[in-house]
Amino acid sequence: MDRYNGELEDRNYGDLLSETEYWLIFLAPNQSNIGTCVVALKRHCGTLDSLLDEEWLDFAKIVRQLEYSIKCTFNPIMFNWGSLMNAEYLIEHPDPHVHWHFIPRYNQDIQFEGLTFQDVYFGKMEPQPIKIREVSNVVREKIIEKIRESLSK
Repeated sequence: MDRYNGELEDRNYGDLLSETEYWLIFLAPNQSNIGTCVVALKRHCGTLDSLLDEEWLDFAKIVRQLEYSIKCTFNPIMFNWGSLMNAEYLIEHPDPHVHWHFIPRYNQDIQFEGLTFQDVYFGKMEPQPIKIREVSNVVREKIIEKIRESLSK
């Protein structure tokens, strides 16, 4: 399993899936919604307003490619993107790092490798408790393989 060995490894964004000139794309640890990823900036940067124009342009390409790839792979209805960084401020010396949570949303069950993935919060607007679902390394590797196949198209 690929793990990014740079300064981001202590942040546990997941398993390295792909990278561009400015961003790293990880398969997130939580696969409650299959295909959930984290897209993290390679250089250290704490706020969105500090992103360079070329980083924004590269990010726009990632949005198109990642949404296309996951749509081809798992057929979600839509996607949620969030750059929250709230957890950084729960520690004594916060050091936020720009990253995006990419969450495919499904209105039907998804079957993959003998597992059923359900988006139990689809269509709900009120805050919901986080439902964490970890999958085995074998299943994670197969998810990564499927996403990489369609990313390369």
